[in-house]
Amino acid sequence: MLPDLGVPLAPGQIALLERYEEFLVDRAAPMGMVAPSDVPRLRERHILDSLRAVPLLPRANATMCDLGSGAGLPGIPLAIALPDLQITLVEVRHNRAAFLETVIGALGLERVSVHARRLETFRSSVDVCLARAFAPAPKAWAAADRLLGAGGMLVYWAGATFDPNADPPPGVDVALFPTSALARSGPLAIMTRQ
Repeated sequence: MLPDLGVPLAPGQIALLERYEEFLVDRAAPMGMVAPSDVPRLRERHILDSLRAVPLLPRANATMCDLGSGAGLPGIPLAIALPDLQITLVEVRHNRAAFLETVIGALGLERVSVHARRLETFRSSVDVCLARAFAPAPKAWAAADRLLGAGGMLVYWAGATFDPNADPPPGVDVALFPTSALARSGPLAIMTRQ
């Protein structure tokens, strides 16, 4: 399914991603969590785009926080691909949080939880924060910075116009990782403290 992204998946993981895609089509899109124009291209636009981060993430015993998870992107695809990671999906909107709880239960994602309150109330320290369609880089970094432990990183899905010299806030190191397999996607920006 994903040879161009360098993401090895077992048949069971592929089946879970397909079930998740069905949840997005059948429930998330009617609830307004996914744009109607994205439904025909959900796999590439959302699921595969989320999975671009897999090669850049720790493989085991790491904690992650998906900032403003929405319909579970990128957190749920990453939890399926990397089942040893502990992921918290932060989503303040109750209908979206309920959707996430339903998906987590249906897919049996035991190491995934939902923080159904404002991000400011999340008090845990994590190794990785994820920001996809969350906020501009400075705001995403400000949210992540208070949550990241020593050596932690923010994985930021940057748009095609992202400028690594001007967009990140001062005091942040940025490494860019373009993905040629998804030509229309901007790079992933890994941000860490200097």
